[in-house]
Amino acid sequence: KEFIERMYDDLPTFFENEDQLRAIWSDPDTRDKLLAQLSEEGYDSEKLTEMKMLIGAEDSDVYDVLSYVAYATETMTRAERAFCAQPGISSTFSDEKQLEFISFVVDRYVEDGVAELSTENIKSLVTLKYDGVNDAVSALGSAETIRTAFVDFQRHLYAAAPNV
Repeated sequence: KEFIERMYDDLPTFFENEDQLRAIWSDPDTRDKLLAQLSEEGYDSEKLTEMKMLIGAEDSDVYDVLSYVAYATETMTRAERAFCAQPGISSTFSDEKQLEFISFVVDRYVEDGVAELSTENIKSLVTLKYDGVNDAVSALGSAETIRTAFVDFQRHLYAAAPNV
């Protein structure tokens, strides 16, 4: 309880409101910076995982934990979040090969968590899905095109969604 209260008091120093949290979290670069700042203040991945367990949100994203503590919002599981994001992803990306790659990344996110969505993981995800970077470039386009799709689809994961 003390940990939650301390976190509740500290979170406004990292973001002003739920919309700002969503904007930060929707971009992997700003999300990584926020996670680093949280870690520096004592909210490392281990503590955030403990927090998930405390609030009964083990299968939720860290975003949901932060939003729950700061704004008393309902949590969603990563699977629910992925499901809600699907229409936006499908309407934004029309290339079947890009959609296949994004679907692969979303599946990894649902299985393993938000760390899969870091831009540092693009190369390993591409290698896991394809036999190598060259095969991925052949299928998806340039490295920049792959990175852009990887970053852009994430805003749909964190768009305001109806409670599931």
